[in-house]
Amino acid sequence: MTELAAPAAGLLYAAAVVLLLIRRTWRQYRSTGSTGFNGFRGAAQDPAARVGGIGFAAAVLIGLVAPWLTTAGWLPGWNLPILVGALGAIVAVAGLSLGVSAQQAMGHSWRIGVDQAETTELVTDGPFRLVRNPIFTALMMIQTGTVAIASTWLSAAGAVLMIAACQIQTRLVEEPYLLRRHGTGYRDYAATTGRFVPRLRRLPTTAPVPSFDQGPP
Repeated sequence: MTELAAPAAGLLYAAAVVLLLIRRTWRQYRSTGSTGFNGFRGAAQDPAARVGGIGFAAAVLIGLVAPWLTTAGWLPGWNLPILVGALGAIVAVAGLSLGVSAQQAMGHSWRIGVDQAETTELVTDGPFRLVRNPIFTALMMIQTGTVAIASTWLSAAGAVLMIAACQIQTRLVEEPYLLRRHGTGYRDYAATTGRFVPRLRRLPTTAPVPSFDQGPP
């Protein structure tokens, strides 16, 4: 690991937090009067949302802190080939670009967390044409990419947490909600669109469609 790798990873991750979380929340509030943050309400309604939310928060904190602990010399880094770090930078920047594009496509439907009583539009434009959950794909790309730039045991643990949180949130919270809310419209969309990667983990066309009035399982 070069001397500049850890600071570069730290700055890149901080930029992602500013653009995808702080800036987006502020723009959502200015345009709609709501921050779009449903995290507390969603977590109160669903244990899976609580687990996913804790995982996200822990992963983001680690992503922000780990590179600077390495820069300060408090956390030893792993000496991986420079090519690994270069590829990591490409993946992280591509993930950031994907995340910004996906948020723009969502428009006023952008949310953090799910409020089971809320109705939002089913977005299938932009990056959503290729994958059902492009923002989660972006988050995993950013986390793993910055780990490749400046690898430590702590940053690797953060990547594992982020991937696990994305899996829990999509499989147990977001997609079941969308299937209940949008019914066959979402099922047909999910049958032709991959979960995180194009054409991978598509929903079967025979998947049952529960009534939205049933609430979460």
